[in-house]
Amino acid sequence: MLAPIKDLYTYNDAKIAIVGLGYVGLPLSLRFTSVGFKVIGFDINQQVVNDLNQSKTHIEHISNELIESANQNGFVATTNFALVQECDAVILCVPTPLNKYREPDLSFILTTMAQILPYLREGQVISLESTTYPGTTEEKLKPLIEQQGLIVGEHVFLVYSPEREDPGNPNYCTQTIPKVVGGTTPNCLEAGIALYEKVIDKIVPVSSTQAAEMTKLLENIHRAVNIGLVNEMKIVADKMGINIHEVIDAAATKPFGFTAYYPGPGIGGHCIPIDPFYLTWKAREYGVHTRFIELAGEVNSSMPLWVVDKVADALNNHKKAINGSRILILGMAYKKNVDDMRESPSLELLHQLLHKGAYVEYSDPHVKCLPKMRKYNFELCSVELTASSLSLYDAVVLATAHDAFDFDLIERASNIIIDTRGYYKHNSSKIIKA
Repeated sequence: MLAPIKDLYTYNDAKIAIVGLGYVGLPLSLRFTSVGFKVIGFDINQQVVNDLNQSKTHIEHISNELIESANQNGFVATTNFALVQECDAVILCVPTPLNKYREPDLSFILTTMAQILPYLREGQVISLESTTYPGTTEEKLKPLIEQQGLIVGEHVFLVYSPEREDPGNPNYCTQTIPKVVGGTTPNCLEAGIALYEKVIDKIVPVSSTQAAEMTKLLENIHRAVNIGLVNEMKIVADKMGINIHEVIDAAATKPFGFTAYYPGPGIGGHCIPIDPFYLTWKAREYGVHTRFIELAGEVNSSMPLWVVDKVADALNNHKKAINGSRILILGMAYKKNVDDMRESPSLELLHQLLHKGAYVEYSDPHVKCLPKMRKYNFELCSVELTASSLSLYDAVVLATAHDAFDFDLIERASNIIIDTRGYYKHNSSKIIKA
């Protein structure tokens, strides 16, 4: 059965189901469509489905024109999971958050599987792209599929291939980021490679789904630990009166043995704040305490409070308290030039400042209004930056350094600037490094 299945992908005759049309699933849908595959996108959000079918994007860096082109080439969005039966491949791109105890929440994966299980059939390739702990594909998905009477590796082909999207990165896209693929069996791996090799420039096969799952975690834990290190170094340097950004830039001139990571108000996005805890949770099953990873998590999660303390010190030097002060946060997205607010440290910074009695507003050209989120509900909208508006705030906190900001205006018109990104390289009495 494997040979004719591989031929479907070789000749672009396969129909692809992509479940979850967010920051991972939508770009992947567009890529498959662009090379001639027919794609059905599945999402539980009816508004997202309606907008996509009307060529309207819900992700800022993906244009309406790209959606319209995909629609003209046969892309359709739907909430009807029965259409999975028509598809030759099913790719799961659903969220994997943490619960309130910082434990893995697989509810989106398991709910999605419950919806598609009745419509699975022989010959399909099933790929999980959601970040998760090693063993999820084998321990959770494989038994559910085989309960349907389908033998993995013979009737259907199960793989894990972690997403590697980096929204807003102009240097890499879905096509050019190498794709790691691990299969439950050798036949599964071959099927997985066939699925992706027409749309991704480089495929990186690994020996198992567990190895692929661990690869994704290592990538993001590497970043989380190094960011934690440099955030801690920032605190030490600050106490010593040293500019940590100057130190990092100088160290980065070494052509080997050093990779530059930069401090900030905390870590954001769906990966770095979440993924390390998937491994720490699973490691406990094997009697391993991941002290290094958890320490980095503690340092990074403490950064919003560090910034709040810097705001308090700056106001205190002007004989003011946080309570009752007007504070403006610049940037609610977790990284510059995107509209993605998932796990953004700016949200916690806003929460903490409000909790201390400040009157807080924000400005972000990429986030017009703050939506209701699982943890926060602020009901705020972005304010326009002008010389007169900036002058009304007792302190301005630069949390995300969007290119769209007029930094000269901000410096000229603001009373105090708490710079958490090291944007301002020069010294000034009104700029406080945080």
